[in-house]
Amino acid sequence: MSTPGTPADRAAQGRAARKRVARSAHAVWIPGIDRPDPVAVLERQGRDRLPELLPIRYGRMTASPFAFLRGSAAVMAADLAAQPHTGLTVQLCGDAHLLNFGLYASPERALLFDLNDFDETFPGPFEWDVKRLAASVVVAARENGHSEAKAHRAAVEATAAYRTSMRRLARLGELAVWYERLDADALLPLVRSARHRRRVESSLTRARRRTSLQALGKLTEVVDGRRRIIHDPPLLEPAGAPDTAALRKIFSDYRSTLSEERRLLLDRYRFVDAARKVVGVGSVGMRCFIVLLAGRDADDPLFLQIKEARTSVLEEYLPHGPYVHPGHRVVAGQRLLQAASDIFLGWMTGPQGRAFYWRQLRDMKASADVAGMTPAGLTAYARLCGTALARAHARSGDRVAIAAYLGAADTFDRAIADFAHTYATQTTKDHATLNAAIAAGVLRASPDL
Repeated sequence: MSTPGTPADRAAQGRAARKRVARSAHAVWIPGIDRPDPVAVLERQGRDRLPELLPIRYGRMTASPFAFLRGSAAVMAADLAAQPHTGLTVQLCGDAHLLNFGLYASPERALLFDLNDFDETFPGPFEWDVKRLAASVVVAARENGHSEAKAHRAAVEATAAYRTSMRRLARLGELAVWYERLDADALLPLVRSARHRRRVESSLTRARRRTSLQALGKLTEVVDGRRRIIHDPPLLEPAGAPDTAALRKIFSDYRSTLSEERRLLLDRYRFVDAARKVVGVGSVGMRCFIVLLAGRDADDPLFLQIKEARTSVLEEYLPHGPYVHPGHRVVAGQRLLQAASDIFLGWMTGPQGRAFYWRQLRDMKASADVAGMTPAGLTAYARLCGTALARAHARSGDRVAIAAYLGAADTFDRAIADFAHTYATQTTKDHATLNAAIAAGVLRASPDL
């Protein structure tokens, strides 16, 4: 992902990419006759997951087409790989749907808006993230009962925000781009209606309350005078002696991936308890734990999440990436894409050679309530996500070449929106296919928990 040459040379490379894939060509989505069965793709993903949790995953995915989209990054990766691409490479999020953007705290305690999920991050063509974002916009708009015209407009606006932001960033120097960030407090002036502004203010307030101290009251209880993580099966269960012993053992390996001053900080905490936790939609079935640590005293908690890292769903379709360890891939991708990252991000290899990464469980993190958005609210949020995605891509890819490819006209915006509409329809069909497989007994699904 190096960017050699003068700005003029780099812009010429971007315009040359239009010969490989015209901007208008992104509008086309025609599934091939050899398209993989979506249920088969999900089953293949589940082979090495915890089998007792897979029914929860499928149950969550049956809730709606948007829930299906959230859990089926592997399905869309195969679909995108079957199409020609620009060859303009960035560090992809790999799963850039609407709910994988959100609020979190920087190390300086500023509240930022950015990408917040990196399990599938991998170097690849920039438009793959843009297409997944736009498709999620249309799926969400339809589920909210918005008209097709308004759904199309929201997808156009998301893509236009990406394009105009990338063109702006292409004119900035390297450090200016690196320091670019979306401060949450700066978002309020962008919200036009008073009602929407109140909702944003409420979201910011809730995010600032979501800390380890708040989690202490929600996720723990005192048993026989000792603080313990609550038992809420099957979503939250005690880790058990073998898993707890393993977590203690691999803690030092994780610690070694932190910078020296952060190791010193971590050493001031002591281990209290651990539990297995079910998270997300697409991640259900992967091994995930939370660990409670205590600092100065029992009222100074730190919750860390330990999550299994697998091969990205993008890897089988793209050239080899720079990282051998899947946990290292996730952590490095997050540090590259986010404007500022969690100080406790780290990785290591656990029992049976499984890869894991560590991060804080709650650090003022919050996501938008997409299901409750009006057409105007969804369009505004889609623009914000497009802006954040461009900022992330500009850090790793050749922003000058990408900006030149996109151009000043709205050709790319309209094409991506057309793709998003067609792919949203495909997602609805795939969702129905999953439901049919469950009804036929091919897969077992639990009620949404």
